[in-house]
Amino acid sequence: MEPLAERMRPRTLDDYIGQQHLVGEGAVLRRMIDSGRIASFILWGPPGVGKTTLAQIIAHRLETPFYTLSAVTSGVKDVRDVIERAQKGRFFNSASPILFIDEIHRFSKSQQDSLLGAVEKGTVTLIGATTENPSFEVIRPLLSRCQLYVLKPLEKDDLLTLLHRAVAEDTELKKRHIDLHETDALLRYSGGDARKLLNILELIVDAAPDGTVTVTDRIVEERLQQNPLAYDKDGEMHYDIISAFIKSIRGSDPEAALYWMARMIEGGEDPKFIARRVVISAAEDIGLANPNALLLANAAFDAVTKIGWPEGRIPLAEAVVYLARSKKDNSAYKAINEALELVRRTGNLPVPLHLRNAPTKLMKDLGYSDGYKYPHDYPGHYVEQQYMPDALSLTPGPSPNGEGSD
Repeated sequence: MEPLAERMRPRTLDDYIGQQHLVGEGAVLRRMIDSGRIASFILWGPPGVGKTTLAQIIAHRLETPFYTLSAVTSGVKDVRDVIERAQKGRFFNSASPILFIDEIHRFSKSQQDSLLGAVEKGTVTLIGATTENPSFEVIRPLLSRCQLYVLKPLEKDDLLTLLHRAVAEDTELKKRHIDLHETDALLRYSGGDARKLLNILELIVDAAPDGTVTVTDRIVEERLQQNPLAYDKDGEMHYDIISAFIKSIRGSDPEAALYWMARMIEGGEDPKFIARRVVISAAEDIGLANPNALLLANAAFDAVTKIGWPEGRIPLAEAVVYLARSKKDNSAYKAINEALELVRRTGNLPVPLHLRNAPTKLMKDLGYSDGYKYPHDYPGHYVEQQYMPDALSLTPGPSPNGEGSD
């Protein structure tokens, strides 16, 4: 049986969800499709926003031959074979066959070069799909022969429409009574990706017992969480010993830390594993109170790698004692955790245009870097400016002394 995401793939523009700036009434792609003639173009956007689906809808609407190549598996010979078939199969004054190339950014320069003649002569109409910036990944001659259309992550309302449509219309889901009691977690985990959203919904439904399926945030989080890997060389005791080792360093007890390290050594633990834990402790628990701790921990790791065992125990012990005796600070550890939680809660918010890099004319035309204030051009090398995404920007960035501005 086909996955839910494939079963729900739209067949017409009327069923297509999102990207109204391209396919809505009066939008550029809609007008082109309605005219019955399209020019070569490249669709640039994140995964799961409808690039492949849009290409298939266009081919079906225009009733023209549709060829598909994947840049992952196809070479120059495959490109030339398709172009030759398209040339032989084209009738006089008919629309050019469509050549859809998924992940076109993975094509090498020679593969992209092999497309130039056919695109320029109109032998094929090229539709490329890419998740990467075409300015960097598509050669300039090919890019100049194609229009570029930017697809956006699906909005909350788009995703909710897709969810309710799937529950109401999919032949398999209609066999179950599905109650979308809460949807925040579904939307958050999907990150604007329609395919991912439907995959998560299908996972939740398949894992539920027969009868009513009630979708809640808690259920989604439980189904999708990744269980942390626990070290288990000789059973639960070794996991506990590692925990005691780290907590002894954190608690500034060098004797206890060395004791637990000795237990691991005698238990046959990989010295590199111990060294990795020491580096983590230096960053997590000592942190900004003593940045040299991370340097010393890395040096100990390097020494263990170079000189091996048993001599490697000596620099490793030095690092452990140094960390245990150091002042402690976990502000950086807490700050990154809070930032990660914010990202998980708010999803893939776009980078403000003025913060984006604009090394190419295409990117400048799209408004990248427009309005950016270069701090070194201002007194004290500081100027108030928005650095957070628009949806999170309530206050200016930090002042030169590191404190927030009023």
